[in-house]
Amino acid sequence: MLETSARLLELLSLLQTPRVWTGADLAERLEVDPRTVRRDIDKLRTLGYPVHAVSGTAGYRLGAGTKLPPLLLNDDEAVAVVLGLRTAAGGSVTGIEESSLRALAKLEQILPSRLQRRVSALRAATVTMPAATSTVDAEVLTAIAAAIRDHEQLRFDYRTHDGTETRRTAEPHRLVHTGRRWYLVGWDVEKKDWRTYRVDRLHPRIPNGPRFTPREAPEVDLAGWVSHGVSTAAYRYQARITLEVSAAVAADRIPPTVGVIEAIDEGHCLLRVGSNSLDEIAVYTGLFGFEFRVHEPPELIDHLRALADRVTAAIAPRDDSADRAQD
Repeated sequence: MLETSARLLELLSLLQTPRVWTGADLAERLEVDPRTVRRDIDKLRTLGYPVHAVSGTAGYRLGAGTKLPPLLLNDDEAVAVVLGLRTAAGGSVTGIEESSLRALAKLEQILPSRLQRRVSALRAATVTMPAATSTVDAEVLTAIAAAIRDHEQLRFDYRTHDGTETRRTAEPHRLVHTGRRWYLVGWDVEKKDWRTYRVDRLHPRIPNGPRFTPREAPEVDLAGWVSHGVSTAAYRYQARITLEVSAAVAADRIPPTVGVIEAIDEGHCLLRVGSNSLDEIAVYTGLFGFEFRVHEPPELIDHLRALADRVTAAIAPRDDSADRAQD
């Protein structure tokens, strides 16, 4: 049987898992009687851990309290938190860099030497490139998340892609992060349709609007839906191109904000991409380094033929005798 302090830590570790534990289950895992489990639960509550009794199952679970008690992390969780805080300290969310650094300093101070070596090895082997995209304010993200949680309409000022300032009201559904930018998916109250908003162009207005009944999501795959909306649907030309590589290989080269990738088989995938410029699609697709075949639009096919003729003419052997005759 574990000593009292070790048993409390083991009990806390069990309660931090997302399940309800019965007193009998805890007693069996800790190798003690149910009365000892009840006493240990009371000790955890005294230390500030909000252990709730669940009616109906005669069980226990760890809930939210009025203050944040110490957390118990295993080795992998501690390393993950350190790396996450390092990323946040230099990431795309404005306003959390300083708090991330403070939390990181506290955690690194108490890391065991074995974990410090793991973190140091990862840090030495990693180079972080600064984000080239606009950052978002952490308070804006939390305000949107709260409106999503509480099912309250979100009123906000919004700057469109052409710089126009508008005022919108939406029923917020989900936040989607593409790796480069944050997007809000919501039901636009005035347009009566689903819309995607870039969060870095959004400024919430206080207070929120009335509560609403959540609608069914526009798609099960919200990330794919947002990717299609920001990379293809909003543009004049929408191309459909088969790439002669697997979807996994293409995804390593093509970010979701550029195009939507659909697997065809192990050696082929379909790319849907949009732009207001045929030149941009032609050049960008050619620079992927993959063999490809364009299906649509017809304008892009004609444009590529003309471009291929010009490139071929530019590298064809020249008849210098004609030039000398003109001289």
